[in-house]
Amino acid sequence: MAASTPAAGVESKIRIPGFQGLRSSVLVPLGREIGPFPIGRSSRSSSVIRAVSTVRPRIKPDNTEVKRSKVELFKEQSNFLRFPLNEELRSEAPNINEAATQLIKFHGSYQQTNRDERGAKSYQFMLRTKNPCGKVPNKLYLVMDDLADEFGIGTLRLTTRQTFQLHGILKKNLQTVMSTIIKNMGSTLGACGDLNRNVLAPAAPFVKKEYVFAQVTAENIAALLTPQSGAYYDLWVNGGKILSAEHPEVVKARNDNSHGTNFTDLPEPIYGSQFLPRKFKIAVTVPTDNSVDILTNDIGVVLVSSDDGEPQGFNIYVGGGMGRTHRVGTTFPRLGEPLGFVAKEDILYAIKAIVVTQRENGRRDDRKYSRMKYLISTWGIEKFRSVVEHYYGKKFENFRELPEWEFKSYLGWHEQGDGAMFCGLHIDNGRIGGKMKQTLREIIEKYKLNVRITPNQNLILCDIRRSWRRPITTALAQAGLLLPRYVDPLNITSMACPALPLCPLAITEAERGIPEILKRVRAVFDKVGLKYNESVVIRVTGCPNGCARPYMAELGLVGDGPNSYQIWLGGAPNQTTLAKSFMDKVKVHDLEKVFEPLFYYWKTKRLRGESFGNFSVRMGFEKLQKLVEKWEGPAEPASRFNLKLFADRQTFEAMAELAKQQNKSAHQLAMEVIRNYVAAQGNGSNGQ
Repeated sequence: MAASTPAAGVESKIRIPGFQGLRSSVLVPLGREIGPFPIGRSSRSSSVIRAVSTVRPRIKPDNTEVKRSKVELFKEQSNFLRFPLNEELRSEAPNINEAATQLIKFHGSYQQTNRDERGAKSYQFMLRTKNPCGKVPNKLYLVMDDLADEFGIGTLRLTTRQTFQLHGILKKNLQTVMSTIIKNMGSTLGACGDLNRNVLAPAAPFVKKEYVFAQVTAENIAALLTPQSGAYYDLWVNGGKILSAEHPEVVKARNDNSHGTNFTDLPEPIYGSQFLPRKFKIAVTVPTDNSVDILTNDIGVVLVSSDDGEPQGFNIYVGGGMGRTHRVGTTFPRLGEPLGFVAKEDILYAIKAIVVTQRENGRRDDRKYSRMKYLISTWGIEKFRSVVEHYYGKKFENFRELPEWEFKSYLGWHEQGDGAMFCGLHIDNGRIGGKMKQTLREIIEKYKLNVRITPNQNLILCDIRRSWRRPITTALAQAGLLLPRYVDPLNITSMACPALPLCPLAITEAERGIPEILKRVRAVFDKVGLKYNESVVIRVTGCPNGCARPYMAELGLVGDGPNSYQIWLGGAPNQTTLAKSFMDKVKVHDLEKVFEPLFYYWKTKRLRGESFGNFSVRMGFEKLQKLVEKWEGPAEPASRFNLKLFADRQTFEAMAELAKQQNKSAHQLAMEVIRNYVAAQGNGSNGQ
């Protein structure tokens, strides 16, 4: 048990109404030691909690049991994430049981089935890596590329949290794949499950002091909150832990128990045997750079520097989160709000105090309400800050003023600042396969490049010599990896989750559906007269969990039935405003009935420079809904074809017929042909 007890005044501050925190279902007198769990204990045995430190508020002993979710029992009885996963992995069955399915998430894997197949379930596993800041060494990229071909479905997927996902791994190959990743500078530990997930940071490999400091901080936070029990290495590399040096400050912060944060007698000093109530997300960035969707995280960390660029400390936001449940109004997406400022040397201790506050007080009875955003919404930020300060041992300083946020994609060619260059590549929905996958492998292998994954599902090739720029650009263009000026602006900012066929939570399509949706949006733009270089942030998810962060989009589509979406409007291009639900259950074939009036009135009624999201908020949803209901189509333009683009009517009509076969407008098809031709001829020797 942890060593200390809170001051007397704290108890009244940290109770959640209706939930009294964790408690053993076997009553134990306060202060008495509970024996350790036996290895391999049956999941049907009586439940005992040992992961609750004595620093939590004391509760009067009574005969009332506190309800806990089934997952809490699985964690408690797992011997720190080992049992029954270890036994299930040895069985001949192609799948694992319910308890093991929950535990393997902590190891970085989800059990899935192919929902496109009928009949007997086709079990397979998805693996997700842990790559703080999206950093991927050359060796690891090549190994992941090989594993996708040998054991997966032949593609790599880049996630919205700067990691890889491998799909289609069979149970019999899990240990081979896992151990190969571990032995080649990678890890999947903590990529899923009720603990800290991958820590985001701007992916750009700038050598600027503030970027380097932010990325190092993200890596240190990731190390601080990495599970320590050794179960991961026991299961996947037979106990042979791959040693890596940790910063002394990380070790010091993890072991510090000055304010009663730690379990001093357990192999998990921060997590205990219960870990966190739910997943936990952290991002670190620098002022103006919102490539990480900073406000959507449980903790958002922003570096604050002096006028001469010297790092001074960090602003901290808390309480962001995207997940919700359809038609359950008590669940909601939420933006992070300011907690305070800490000196740079204190950031690890502040992060730890926030995590411990959630560990001790987040709900464990109903997983719908287990994220930290619900704790803060229940308590209010002042009470939350007070409890965090107890574990931190200090008062937070006032939040420092920050400039406006900007979305940064880092696509195209850029100077790193050390004489080398980097190239950001747009990858539609983060899916790398076919000719693109082959070409990327050849380039990365030939030039020995390190890469980075962005939070927008794109890839950055790093450390490129100037003399390599032209041959690399030529090879990329031939594989369809075009410079950003040749990519439809709608695609540049779009995102989608994998959804069907593998995600068990998906209600409808996202990754497979968004290419067609974007083409249809572009056709609507053409129809209502919006210019090609105009765009809106579009994000699509197959369910309300929000993995592609649709609730921050200007136009978010959230699956709410077979071939049906909720439409969310009102996000900002720089991802600082929460969208709101506009319409429910819009069938995919009816999307134009909503898109056409919305985009037509945006074009005709917007203020100068007004984004679609801001326009939606200013107009108000009630008025927009009336415009959609009475929509009869835009006024017919005076000219039916663009003489600047088409030399004669015959050419136009031929192009229009071909475009119709591809479900595009003539203008859209013509622009695609021109862009592809220019890209193939020019090879992007200059420009970004």
